[in-house]
Amino acid sequence: MDRREFLKKTAVLGLGVGMTFIPGGLKKICSSIASADEYPNLVALKGAKPNLMFDRGMKAIGGMGRFVRSGQTVVIKPNISWDVPPDGAANTSPELVASVIKHCLDAGAGKVYVMDHSIEYWENSKKSSLIGDAVIIAGGVYAPADSGGYYSSVKVSGNSLKEAMIHETLLESDVLISVPVLKHHGGAGVSISAKGLMGCVWDRREYHANGLQRCIADFLSVRRPDLNVIDAGRVITRHGPRGGSASDIVRMDSLLISDDVVASDAAGATMLGHKPEDIEHIRLAAQAGHGEIDLSKLKIERITV
Repeated sequence: MDRREFLKKTAVLGLGVGMTFIPGGLKKICSSIASADEYPNLVALKGAKPNLMFDRGMKAIGGMGRFVRSGQTVVIKPNISWDVPPDGAANTSPELVASVIKHCLDAGAGKVYVMDHSIEYWENSKKSSLIGDAVIIAGGVYAPADSGGYYSSVKVSGNSLKEAMIHETLLESDVLISVPVLKHHGGAGVSISAKGLMGCVWDRREYHANGLQRCIADFLSVRRPDLNVIDAGRVITRHGPRGGSASDIVRMDSLLISDDVVASDAAGATMLGHKPEDIEHIRLAAQAGHGEIDLSKLKIERITV
């Protein structure tokens, strides 16, 4: 499917290019959404498959209805960059992606897109990860991201990142849900939610040319996820982001859920043995006001499933 055909199909869903983009989605201006103060800032779960932990964790954080309203368009951004099967831990669990889609549809979402600008050939990554099939079965739409034609240029008010080609489904969506897999990253130190949003842009080289860590943090001035779901079931602890062998992978059987991208990444970095402030893009994101890096200040609910 080319860009013109894709946009023609999405136009009937109210995804016209002329729509006003509101950072953080429409929920930011909807007064009927329950106050976040009623719920934990972070839910940390362990002991079961990611999809089962997600079901339990969403109950603790107030349900998907807190984040998705009837008729809204949702973009789910998992890791689908690598031509690697699920047990390779380079991509997000397909069962978890399917569960997130189902929760969104049950909350009344009008359309749920899943997208990632894959690093390896996207059709192979889509197939090997099993996420392509999972999206279809769950009722979502796998949005093409393999051509620059699907992206629009956006000015960025960052310190290093000044402009980026961003996928149009993200720009025109109401809700963004980040669903990365927790892993080591050779350049950024860790790859979690903020780093994973690089998969929303076409011009990755701009990040590396202008300072990878700073650009990761700068992107959050364009769009912060409304919900962050961190898959920490099987975790690459070295040679990331793709991993090299089974010896690079540790079973953590855990999941993190938060509406705060900095808090979720701080918790994930801690699980990988880092001090959050030692990961530059997490520290910069916190300094820019994108979330809370100090886990001691958070209301955390810990659940064993």
